Amino acid sequence: MYQRILFPTDGSDITMKALQSALSLAKLCGAELHVLAVMEPFPYSAISEMQPVPPQEFFDAQQRVASARVKAVTDAAAAAGVRCQGYTVEALHPWEAILEHGKAQGSDLVVMASHGRRGVSALLLGSETQKVLTHSTLPVLVVR
Repeated sequence: MYQRILFPTDGSDITMKALQSALSLAKLCGAELHVLAVMEPFPYSAISEMQPVPPQEFFDAQQRVASARVKAVTDAAAAAGVRCQGYTVEALHPWEAILEHGKAQGSDLVVMASHGRRGVSALLLGSETQKVLTHSTLPVLVVR
């Protein structure tokens, strides 16, 4: 049914709960899990002397956090007996990176968590999951 399942992670508790559904589905289908953590790009400004953190230090910190998020998922996949590959990418808009990565890797399903925001907070804050749902040509399974 599914061969490559893309699982984006932001390291949140709700995402880690959704991981159990992704792992169960991957195991059931014999699919490989592709985990993706998106790193925030350096916030360059016109006044470079006023940057609180040098660009390389910022990038290194982002890479450490993203790699730790990917490792948490790959470790859980290994414990569950699910084949897993991990990736980190830098992108201004995580939803775009998720869709581009899914297409590039030949994913046939995206499994994502939803934080369950409703009403005005959902409208004002937006949602990476909602943006993926809106723009994806791949099937998307949303876990709450």
